[in-house]
Amino acid sequence: MQRSTKVAWLFPGQGSQVVGMGKELAATSEAARRTFERADAALGEPLSRLCFEGPMEELTLTANTQPAIVAASAAIVAALRERHPDLAPPVFAAGHSLGEYSALCAAGAIELEDAVRLCRLRGSAMQAAVPPGEGAMSAIMGLDAEAIAAICEEAAAGEIVSPANYNAPGQVVIAGHKDAVARAGELVVARGGKAVPLKVSAPFHCALMRSARDALAPALERVVIHPLVFPVIANVDASPNADPGRVAELLLGQIDGAVLWSASVERMAAEGVTHALELGPGKVLAGLGKRIAKSIKVLSVSDPAGIDAVPAFLEA
Repeated sequence: MQRSTKVAWLFPGQGSQVVGMGKELAATSEAARRTFERADAALGEPLSRLCFEGPMEELTLTANTQPAIVAASAAIVAALRERHPDLAPPVFAAGHSLGEYSALCAAGAIELEDAVRLCRLRGSAMQAAVPPGEGAMSAIMGLDAEAIAAICEEAAAGEIVSPANYNAPGQVVIAGHKDAVARAGELVVARGGKAVPLKVSAPFHCALMRSARDALAPALERVVIHPLVFPVIANVDASPNADPGRVAELLLGQIDGAVLWSASVERMAAEGVTHALELGPGKVLAGLGKRIAKSIKVLSVSDPAGIDAVPAFLEA
């Protein structure tokens, strides 16, 4: 690897799940197989079978999706380290929403068992925070972030609607009460933008998630947070964190706070990151990365072929 190469590890969040994730890795990598076995034991159920075989309807349930994606991402990291034992650690890691747990797991801050249990609780609490049909999320395109924030304030009318995910330049997801999100969408269209309602089970990353934050807080207090092997850029402030004492508060803050993904990737670029590995199912973060910072090359790694391709990618 060239001396000037700086590598980040990126971890996807909810929505990247796919039936079959991790199956090929578990069949070819002992480290990946052991990782899934640990996740199964921690939850007392065959989470790995749900990842490998579905059905998709069950895998997509928030309480299942969240620990499943963390387990799959952890298995990829384990297989990567097994296959390339001399691979240098990244200078940063970051995860989109749920992916922050995967990043912290990879950095050694949170044990896998604690991570999947926390994410099972997190998923259940986020789903329970808002009754079905009362919340909504929409992806907004074609307007800048400041304009979207102003539209949300105008559309609230006593309800809640706010930016939830700053995914990339020109793409911000909003969340809140269903009617308020609809009003914001109408204002977006009137001002030349586009609003696309999302098929989600709850309005994540807004003030309506406060009860989920309160539910997760006692569990996070009980978890032992270890020193981080490398800094993890937090969703809530887009800044690298290497302080174990701040991990819990940062994780709590992102439940009802916006995900600053675009700013997180911009921070990596400003710090000189040249290459990134997307370690998890799907290629969502690679796609966003091209829109945020073209200077960072991203390789999506989710199977044995992807793991084999890592050294050549990092040399390029």
